[in-house]
Amino acid sequence: MAFTGRCACGAVTATISAREPVAVRQCWCRQCQQAAAGGSTNNAVFPAESVTVSGALGSFGYVAPSGNTLTQFFCPQCGTGVMAQSSGRMHLRTVRLGFLDPGHGLEPDTVIWTDEAPAWAQVDRRDASYSGQPPAPGQPVAEQA
Repeated sequence: MAFTGRCACGAVTATISAREPVAVRQCWCRQCQQAAAGGSTNNAVFPAESVTVSGALGSFGYVAPSGNTLTQFFCPQCGTGVMAQSSGRMHLRTVRLGFLDPGHGLEPDTVIWTDEAPAWAQVDRRDASYSGQPPAPGQPVAEQA
């Protein structure tokens, strides 16, 4: 199954050839809260070579708490968040679930950066969670202290 996506105005589209994501995560880091107008972002992580985007993208970058530069990509016409890219994980693309076309069937199974979530945040405790930076997708999971 391939995934497709489009922004609210249709100026940016994507096709993702991967049959499934490497990870599906909800992120509560402060930068994601800013990108999501106060909530978390919900993201599917795919191999970079499987993601093909058409249309002009706007971007902004910043140094994340991990020390890597995180670049957020969005449609410059309507503002829809499209994906993010970490300089420490150039082989991956983190695609916003809201950008994907309906019917994708994906939902987060891991919640990250929970220490930065506001007190009112609804964090699903059935999911795996990390207080900060999780291991890279596909890497062994270490026990949290």
